[in-house]
Amino acid sequence: MSEAAPGTGDDPGFATESRAELAQAVRELIDACMTTVHTTDTDLVAAARAVRDVTASLVPVAAQDGTGTPARVFDAPRHHGDYLPRSPVVGEASPMSPRVDWQVVDGRCHATGTFGAAYEGPPGYVHGGMVALAFDEVLGIVNIANGCPGMTGTLTERYRRPTPLYREVRFEAWIEHIEGRRVRSRAVLHAGDTLCAEADGLFIQPRPELATEYFGHPMGG
Repeated sequence: MSEAAPGTGDDPGFATESRAELAQAVRELIDACMTTVHTTDTDLVAAARAVRDVTASLVPVAAQDGTGTPARVFDAPRHHGDYLPRSPVVGEASPMSPRVDWQVVDGRCHATGTFGAAYEGPPGYVHGGMVALAFDEVLGIVNIANGCPGMTGTLTERYRRPTPLYREVRFEAWIEHIEGRRVRSRAVLHAGDTLCAEADGLFIQPRPELATEYFGHPMGG
């Protein structure tokens, strides 16, 4: 579970322990789907049907619209904590997430996690685009924790070594410089003692009226 930064408490109505358990089970299913090879077609078809049955139990026909698409209502987030549980990087309630756990200490974000088969790029290593996504997330978190949330203006990555799958990696992110509404943040990614990648991000704090147009409230509200 993440140690929430100021103003980023998880929404207790969504990110419950039960939903986190379901998300973890789906992660394990995704990994099995991506890695299992010694399985018969009959078993795969049976598994697909079982998964569809489980999905139907979570989204009853009565909750679908006229096209057969599940009807889901997403209210516009009012706080950062409303969407962190759904994050594709750190969201404990998101089966898309590799589960990167984080905490903020002395203004710096420290995060650890393990990437499985769903995030593979080069054989045996994490896709560079997933590394960039994770950097964008931890940089955003460190900005929020320091009271200067912003939108990504530019994000530059330097890939030093391939990032391994199935091995714990760690991120560290910090704010380098703040000038008006412009926030410069940096981060590094290590596997053990090996520096795998670095990131440099420029984040822009939108004017209150523009943030209200985008999100229905000023950022940080």
